Amino acid sequence: LGLALYAGSLCAASGAAFLYHDYCVIGAGPSGLQAAYFLQRAGRDYVVFERSHAPGSFFALYPRHRKLISINKQYTGKSNGEFNLRHDWNSLLSHDRRLLFRRYSRDFFPSADAMVRYLEDFASMLKLHVQYNTAIVHVTLERDEQAWNGHYFLLTDQDKQNYKCSSLLVATGTWVPNVVNFPGSEYVEGYETVSINPEDFAGQTVLILGRGNSAFETAENILGVTNFIHMVSRSRVRLSWATHYVGDLRAINNGLLDTYQLKSLDGLLEGDLEDLAIVKDKKGKLHITLRFYLENRNTSAGINSITLPQDELDNFATRAPYDRVIRCLGWKFDFSIYNRSLKMMPGKGDKKKYPQIKPSYESRGTRGLFVLGTASHSVDFRKSAGGFIHGFRYTTRAVHRLLENRHHGVPWPSTAYPITQLTNSIIKRVNEASGLYQMFSVLTDIILLRENATAFEYLEEYPVGVLAELETQTGRKAPSGLFVVIMEYGRNFSGADKDVFYYNRAVGEAQHAWQSNFLHPVIYYYKRLPTEHEMRLRPPDWPLPRPDAVHHIVEDFLTDWTAPNAHILPLRRFLENCLSTDLRNFFAESCFLFAFTRQKLPPFCQQGYVRMQGLVGSEGLRRHAIEASLLEDYTLTDFSGSRPPDSHEESQDQLLRDHAIPVRPLQHLVNAKDE
Repeated sequence: LGLALYAGSLCAASGAAFLYHDYCVIGAGPSGLQAAYFLQRAGRDYVVFERSHAPGSFFALYPRHRKLISINKQYTGKSNGEFNLRHDWNSLLSHDRRLLFRRYSRDFFPSADAMVRYLEDFASMLKLHVQYNTAIVHVTLERDEQAWNGHYFLLTDQDKQNYKCSSLLVATGTWVPNVVNFPGSEYVEGYETVSINPEDFAGQTVLILGRGNSAFETAENILGVTNFIHMVSRSRVRLSWATHYVGDLRAINNGLLDTYQLKSLDGLLEGDLEDLAIVKDKKGKLHITLRFYLENRNTSAGINSITLPQDELDNFATRAPYDRVIRCLGWKFDFSIYNRSLKMMPGKGDKKKYPQIKPSYESRGTRGLFVLGTASHSVDFRKSAGGFIHGFRYTTRAVHRLLENRHHGVPWPSTAYPITQLTNSIIKRVNEASGLYQMFSVLTDIILLRENATAFEYLEEYPVGVLAELETQTGRKAPSGLFVVIMEYGRNFSGADKDVFYYNRAVGEAQHAWQSNFLHPVIYYYKRLPTEHEMRLRPPDWPLPRPDAVHHIVEDFLTDWTAPNAHILPLRRFLENCLSTDLRNFFAESCFLFAFTRQKLPPFCQQGYVRMQGLVGSEGLRRHAIEASLLEDYTLTDFSGSRPPDSHEESQDQLLRDHAIPVRPLQHLVNAKDE
């Protein structure tokens, strides 16, 4: 009977109508809305499924104490919108300046309620195609050689409505609470349900399981009313200012570190949570013991029959009973809705809470299935900001560009420049680009050399992990070599055990730029595109394989890499050495002289002066060049008693009539100083 019913349900399902879309997005959180924005701007057929009645449902509940730890910097001293996004960790990318988060909150650490309002406006003002109150409960594949990826994705919602898509974008985030099962875990309260009223903890002794921001957020809320708080986790506390990873403990929540180190009763412990056990006594107090003490014991006989650690070690750290135990262990990805045919497998080790994906954010098991947002953080876990809005807004854009090239023949956006603009282009990007800055070591700018290094093509924010696939992923060719521009911290500067405030921690001289510790630009040069084999064999902790040449721009206290001698000049000389050319800028008279004295003109003269391009001369510009010792002054000031000319044109005429321009040696005419 069961087989018959199952077969009947399959027949009914196969006969049900499918609503088709080219792209299906699951989840209307920040990453889902960001993907929808790019799809809509490109005019694609898409739909976003959201199980709640409004976007951003995660932020309607979390963080429980309603304060975000993503910064919302109102002022930077600059009006450059791209630069300001470096210090705006909440805004999504759009063309509408009304949808900048600073218009929703002025708090440096804003309320989660402001994020909920922001996401609602983002969806409604941009008229994104979001289908609310639609919970996708099952996803499977249907093989079809005519489909984009050789199969369609079949989705079923809670009302048994079926949908068919060519590409699936999973933007559900990580929302399933991490739970550790051990004897007595039924007495543990979860972060998702525990009271947020401090008065409920007055005079109580509390144990918190976990040591991330949610654990410290919970502790901070009750710090002033409890007897004491203990925190236990399997690893030591990691401070974000030491690891340079924004997912580690932030200063806004670390008040308990003060009370611990200043001996005000609170404390931190390390231990494997799965080895713990909790026993409840007749008074309702919770005692911490170890699992092996409970093995082969009759726990129903009461606590008096159970050996506690303090029975053998009278100074056992957690010998005092607790009133409450709170679990704050974070979240994991929900794998339950995906059929085996999709091969959605969890990662390994610390990444097991995320699905396995490639550096292109595509599932390792299924072509055409991309994971966006927090759930895609396995690509840069504990390295960069890909698990947070200020990181995945850029990786989502990168995925969209990959899809545009794959399915619609739209190459990765690029801009072509003459080679004379190479130095300026790099300096401009490293000083204002927010994607490079936030997704350091993950997203890169690619410079493809063209026409015997007389021109180049500039591609922005390409995923470094798929550099070997650049030609197929972008629709751009790299026949003549390339530069890769990336932002990096120093190799040995970040870590939970690092002292990042040690004396002489900063490098200030250009010749020692390779020893820079703080975030700084690094330029890699390759004579040919690296292969997949070379990418796999790259040195540990290197984002790229060994290049033919590499240049570090020295770190800067102001993150302003515009100093002529410390930043620009060493970069220009590095580029010149790689290309065997002269990238300096020249005045017209120098180009004029080179035309008579050299067999080959510098690129600036070839592409500017010879083509009658460049700045139009004026008296003000000439005088400025003379005062800066960039040009010789050939104008004679002795007018032999005659009236000074009224204009620049009259002065030129009078010089030609009455005075001979003195002859100077040719070397005095050559002026190749940098602009």
